[in-house]
Amino acid sequence: MAFVVGLTGGIGCGKSSASQFFLDLGIDVVDTDVIARNLTQPHGLAINSIRNAFQDSMIAVDGSLDREKMRNLIFSDNDSRFKLEKILHPLILKETIQKIAETKSSYIIIVIPLLFETNDYDNIIQRILIVDCEEQQQILRTMARSNLSEQQVRAIMAAQTSRKARLQKADDVIINDQDINYLKAQVIQLHHKYLTLSENKLDTGI
Repeated sequence: MAFVVGLTGGIGCGKSSASQFFLDLGIDVVDTDVIARNLTQPHGLAINSIRNAFQDSMIAVDGSLDREKMRNLIFSDNDSRFKLEKILHPLILKETIQKIAETKSSYIIIVIPLLFETNDYDNIIQRILIVDCEEQQQILRTMARSNLSEQQVRAIMAAQTSRKARLQKADDVIINDQDINYLKAQVIQLHHKYLTLSENKLDTGI
């Protein structure tokens, strides 16, 4: 199996920007959020199960998941969130494992926003990379890109593992509190580190 780096971080920390730089360096990137969106498109593999669990009220006119309605529900009702996760997580994990098996790059980045909220990836990833910034930056960035209110963003953050807990579990940390070039420089540095680690893995047969 390939050397696998699990990339995570709180909402608005810059996971997508960091993962894009790894992609630009020729590294395969799998984003579990993208997989989830594909699963909940019209005729997606998760749609029938979601309809059965939540009724038609959570399905948009085009047959996809009504993401706004579902977001409002799951961040106000933990039972609904757990119900949705029970549907999506096994499907996401199955596709992720398949993509890892198919990777051609020296190592692979798996973007997992809920890495610490599930044990699904404990035996898959060899390294945990956190993209981090101050919580106020998270709020402002998310509000700017998503048209969410501060209250909504704080509700999402409250449902995620705390910043302190994330950092305690990190093997590597990218600090995304400056400009894009600062972020890119850190990715390049880690890229060389992961190339070495992946070569060592091959040499030792781990």
